[in-house]
Amino acid sequence: MDIQAYYKQMQSSSIVMSYKGAASNDLLTSLLSIAQTKLAETESKSAIKKRVFSILVEILQNIYHHYEAVHGNSLHEDDAITFLLVKLDDTYTIITGNYVASKDVMMLKQRIDEVNSLTADELKEKYREQLNIGVVSPKGGAGLGIIDIARKSGNRLEYEFEEFDPHYSFFSLTVRISAN
Repeated sequence: MDIQAYYKQMQSSSIVMSYKGAASNDLLTSLLSIAQTKLAETESKSAIKKRVFSILVEILQNIYHHYEAVHGNSLHEDDAITFLLVKLDDTYTIITGNYVASKDVMMLKQRIDEVNSLTADELKEKYREQLNIGVVSPKGGAGLGIIDIARKSGNRLEYEFEEFDPHYSFFSLTVRISAN
């Protein structure tokens, strides 16, 4: 493999950063730090950098919480999570993938479909309602993540589930953020 040619190809492409492997709190903190630096290099608009970074934080927190729930089971550490940040023209795209318990797939689909069906004003109201409920899940969340990601991106969330085995599915999420 010609590492110089590969490096030049990566530089000329629209990939801002990518990662595939195991997850830990320290690793995700490092990924966020790198993302912040990369965004500072690729984006001149402060508001866009802040919005993309905020969405990244929420997505990676969600991945970490779900990763902990399935970690150590029949999953391969080297492909436990996948993360890709791409900038093409005036749009940032965040593509993530991680394993989730198959028993949670239907609930997650319903939640994303519900969020995708709401207008911007309805999302704002749903966020407020969820804040007022104030119930924290066993995984440490308050049910705000998907709502917040949709609100901040201003776009529908795209997702897929692929059954890995009877107990786990691979969940991929694509979030698009306009840099206009």
